[in-house]
Amino acid sequence: MTDDALAAALLEIERHVTHGGWDQPARLFALVPTAELVAAEPSLAEQLERPDGLPEGALSSIEQDGFHTGADLIDDLDHIMWPDAVAGCALAIERLFVPPHVEATIPEDADEAATFVAEHPERREVRVVVGVTRAGGRYGVARLRSNPEDLLAADDLVPGLGDALARTLTQP
Repeated sequence: MTDDALAAALLEIERHVTHGGWDQPARLFALVPTAELVAAEPSLAEQLERPDGLPEGALSSIEQDGFHTGADLIDDLDHIMWPDAVAGCALAIERLFVPPHVEATIPEDADEAATFVAEHPERREVRVVVGVTRAGGRYGVARLRSNPEDLLAADDLVPGLGDALARTLTQP
């Protein structure tokens, strides 16, 4: 897989999730090589055809409809194991955050911290889509609710979430 393939898959996921608007639950996706998907399901070829052909190493996303998170997203991810056919995975999630100058005033208690951030006048809402591959690729895209026209992107945008997703691909 190439990092370009991962970035393209995440941009596609972000566009897909954006169509549903804001205030969505976390959404988990398996990433599979498009060539293998078409080989297994030839009827999909017409839907995936592009005038310039499929890029080498292209990845297709398959949403995991049964994924539901509880109070601890990282713990929920730690219970997921992907079959070998899955080349990577991605997660779309919305979160609230406050600017760095406010972080020192966030309460220690988790419930109090959540309330504090949710009620803070400088809070911002962000949607991130983070993905990883078995080959070690990592990428993420993010969109602020307050600036929906801007898309932020980086190789390791949310490192802790990338680590949790990578563990789902390497667990025995």
